[in-house]
Amino acid sequence: MKIGFLFAGQGSQAVGMGKDIYSLDYVKDIYDRYSDLRDLSFEGPEDMLNQTKYAQPAMLLTSYLFATILKKNGIEPEYVAGLSLGEYSALAFANAFSLDDAISIVRKRGDIMQNALPLNTSGMTAVLGLDAKIIEDTIKDIPGVCEIANYNCPGQIVVTGDLKALDLAEPKLLEAGAKRCIRLNVSGAFHSSLLEGASKELRLELNKHNHNTPDYKVIYNLYGSESDNDLYDILEGQIKNGVRFEQTIRYMLDKGVDTFIEIGPGKALSGFVKKTNRDVKVYSAYDMESIEKIIGELR
Repeated sequence: MKIGFLFAGQGSQAVGMGKDIYSLDYVKDIYDRYSDLRDLSFEGPEDMLNQTKYAQPAMLLTSYLFATILKKNGIEPEYVAGLSLGEYSALAFANAFSLDDAISIVRKRGDIMQNALPLNTSGMTAVLGLDAKIIEDTIKDIPGVCEIANYNCPGQIVVTGDLKALDLAEPKLLEAGAKRCIRLNVSGAFHSSLLEGASKELRLELNKHNHNTPDYKVIYNLYGSESDNDLYDILEGQIKNGVRFEQTIRYMLDKGVDTFIEIGPGKALSGFVKKTNRDVKVYSAYDMESIEKIIGELR
């Protein structure tokens, strides 16, 4: 058995996340160091938890703790990866950063992303049922910024850009064969070249912190593969480029991963794995009950 951990991205957060693992002493000790994130995760309010600058560090902390419980019970991965924000959770779990540094960086990243773009000027659209190459060809001549933000899985790709470009792109994508185009409820065009300035601001924050060689093999969003490039170059590039998550899953499959565990609230990444390959085992670690089930089956 070869295990890959996949750490959930922003959007999966939910009030109450992590509350049922707080009874574990070592979890309580860590949560109590970040009491603002603990209280927001456990009790909300929901509208505050959903704000990018709060959602990102809260998700990182909860996901880190879910993974830590698995590790303490003998369930460890050979490969780790995460969707966008989840990449930072993966890096924190792999000890590329200390938890303090990871949370500090992600607090700043969330704030940068929340304030990076003027409201109601840019956005993101999920395109369902259309091949990536067709999407790339369809949007390449759209005026303005219109780019692929997420290669999630076969048949699900997210396009990002300014609103005028998305308004032009959506009917063309439907004409090209897309089953649906769904405008997402996000504050801006994340993972687009519109975040060039944000990437520079993030780099200034990253440079304040030390990083280590990860304990596990990390598959990076920017490439959909491992990389020996400078970690801060990778993370600076990640925020303004498309997330190659389908490629990440396929890379792990090619390396022999046969058991995937999604770490964090929700089951979106588990769905992406199943749509990429139905023959592998897929688990979701999102509360104490699900974690105990994984430990019972895999240990």
